[in-house]
Amino acid sequence: MPKIVDHDQRRLELVDATWRIIARDGIEGATMRDIALEAGFSNGALKPYFPTKDDLLTFAFRHVFNRTNERIALTTFNRSGLAAIRAFGLEVLPVDDEKISEARIVIAFWQKAVTDVDKASIHQQSMEQWRFALLRHLSEARQVGSVTTGVEDSVVAEQLMN
Repeated sequence: MPKIVDHDQRRLELVDATWRIIARDGIEGATMRDIALEAGFSNGALKPYFPTKDDLLTFAFRHVFNRTNERIALTTFNRSGLAAIRAFGLEVLPVDDEKISEARIVIAFWQKAVTDVDKASIHQQSMEQWRFALLRHLSEARQVGSVTTGVEDSVVAEQLMN
């Protein structure tokens, strides 16, 4: 009887191994052979999921943003205004071991995004999503009088993004 493999789970295991290597050794240290070894698979086991290292890195880059965005959605749910902005910040800033590791990974991906259109697009989409959320929360804070500055929300949102 053939072994049943959860392909989505296998992809996530490979992404987790990739993240561990990037956090430890940098993006250039993440070879397909080392990723396979870190995940406990043979090198050939990666090919059906990610034919190239670039395919794996693109998937991993998208996944790091998706994971962060899911955490943001969970922590800002039922919050508005400044409380939502604070919760948002605590999910994207490197304030604990997990987020420090994520930051190391994202910074490595930013280097790739400078010259890779697909990775730059992934980054841009996520940043637009973050910007939109911050603008919404700033508007909510203004409505209840928590934000009273004369500085436009778009400028404040950009400052928060930076």
